[in-house]
Amino acid sequence: MKTGFDNQKYLTMQSEHIRDRISQFGNKLYLEFGGKLFDDYHASRVLPGFEPDSKLKMLLQLADQAEIVIAINAADIEKNKVRHDLGITYDMDVLRLIQEFRDKGLRAESVVITRFAGQSAAIQFKTKLENLGIRVYRHYPIDGYPHNVSHIVSDNGYGKNDYIETTRPLVIITAPGPGSGKMAACLSQLYHENKRGIKAGYAKFETFPIWNIPLKHPVNLAYEAATADLNDVNMIDPFHLDAYGITTVNYNRDVEIYPVLAAMFEGIYGYCPYKSPTDMGVNMAGNCIIDDEVCREASRQEIIRRYYQALNRLVADEGSKEEVYKIELLMKQAKINANQRPVAVAANELAARNNSPAAALQLPDGRIVTGKTSALLGASAAALLNAVKELGQIADEVHLISPAFIEPIQALKTRYLGSRNPRLHTDEVLIALSMCAATDQNARTALEQLPKLRGCQVHTSVMLSPVDIKFFSKLGLDLTSEPIYETKKIYH
Repeated sequence: MKTGFDNQKYLTMQSEHIRDRISQFGNKLYLEFGGKLFDDYHASRVLPGFEPDSKLKMLLQLADQAEIVIAINAADIEKNKVRHDLGITYDMDVLRLIQEFRDKGLRAESVVITRFAGQSAAIQFKTKLENLGIRVYRHYPIDGYPHNVSHIVSDNGYGKNDYIETTRPLVIITAPGPGSGKMAACLSQLYHENKRGIKAGYAKFETFPIWNIPLKHPVNLAYEAATADLNDVNMIDPFHLDAYGITTVNYNRDVEIYPVLAAMFEGIYGYCPYKSPTDMGVNMAGNCIIDDEVCREASRQEIIRRYYQALNRLVADEGSKEEVYKIELLMKQAKINANQRPVAVAANELAARNNSPAAALQLPDGRIVTGKTSALLGASAAALLNAVKELGQIADEVHLISPAFIEPIQALKTRYLGSRNPRLHTDEVLIALSMCAATDQNARTALEQLPKLRGCQVHTSVMLSPVDIKFFSKLGLDLTSEPIYETKKIYH
C-alpha cells in the first residue's frame, strides 16, 4: 500500500493548467474529456495515491467556470449498448452522470445525441430527457467524415448540426463510453462559435497514455492492456518530435486523426493552433509521480489482472483470442508473467492440494490468507472471513458465524429459492456476520475490518458467480480468477 503519486499536487497543477488553456482561447474552451470522471479505478491502481474521484475534485475547483455536455451516439441508444463495468445501458448512464454531476455541484443541463438519423429509440430518449427539463441537441451523420474536410467544415456539414447553447468559459464534453462522438461535438461547436465571431478553443483531457514518461513504461503498457479490446496502441508522437525535437507519447487514434484535425482547424480558423496531438492535451499526471518504482510495480500487477480478465472473457464468449494475445505480448514487453501475482500462486497451490476450489487474499501488510471450499462456505467467502479474522486478531478456531446459523440460510436457498448450491456466497456470509454482530463482540470486531480490505488483492482458482464478483467490487477488492468454471455445464 505504498504511495507513488501526489494527488494534491495533481489537483492544483491540473486545474491551473486548464485555466491557462482557457485564457489562451479568448475565455471559451471546449474540453473533450476522455475516460471516467469520478470512478477512475484504473488510474488509482496504476498510480497509487491517485484517488478515483480526483478528476471530479479537480473540476470542482473550476465549478464556477464550467458546464458539462454529455454526448451519446444514437446507434448506442438504438442497440441498448451496455457499460459492462456498471451493467446499465448508455442511455441510462447519461441520466446517472447528470445526477452525479448535479449532486456534486457541477452544472449539467445539456445532452447532444450524435449521429442522429431519426432512430426511434433516440427520439424516445430525447423526449424523455426534455420531459425532465434537460436540453437536447442533435448532431447528424456527415458524408465523407472525417476525411472530406471541405464538406465537413461547411454549412452542409457541421453547419447542419444543432448549436449547443452554452454560457460558461469551460465546456466539458464527456460521454458514457468510447465512440460517442465527443471530438466531433467539440469541433462542430468551434465551427458554430466561429460563425458567431467567437474564437473558441479545443483541448483534450486523457489521463492515459501519459505523454511525458517513456513509451514502454509499465504505466503506459497497462493502459494498452486496459484497452486491448479496442486495439489502441501507444506510439511516439511524430508531429511533436518533428515540431519540437522532443519525444512524447500518444496513442494511434489521435496520431492518425491529427492531420485531419489540423485541416479542420484551418478550415474553421484559417490556421491550426496546435503543432501536434500532444499539444492538444492538458494532462499533468506525469508531473505528479513521486515514486516511479511504486507506480511501475503497481502497473505490472495491473497488466497481470487485465490478462486474467481477458482469459475469463474469452472462456465466457465475451472476449477474443486477439485480446489475450495482445496482453501476452505486453507482458513480455514488461518482462512479467502470471506467477508474479502472489495471490494467484497461493490459491492455485491450495486448490491443487485439496482438489477443490480455493481462494487467496493479500492483506494490506502483504500477508496472504486463504480459503477452501467446505460444505457450508464457498472458497471466496471462507477467504473473506479468514481475512477479517486476521485483521481483527481473532483466533482461527473462533466461529464468527455458528454452523447452526448458516444451516437455516442454506435451507432457504435450496428448499424455497431453488438454488442447487447450498454454500453461502460472500454477500450472504456478510449478512449473516452482521446479524451475529448484534450479540457477539468477535463478529462485530470482524465486521469493522472490512474497510481495511479496500485495494487488497484476491484470486480464486475458479470463475466466480456474478453475485460474488459484484460484491468483491463493492468491497474495493481487486479480483482475478482462473479461466475455469467450477462445474462442467453448457449453461452457467
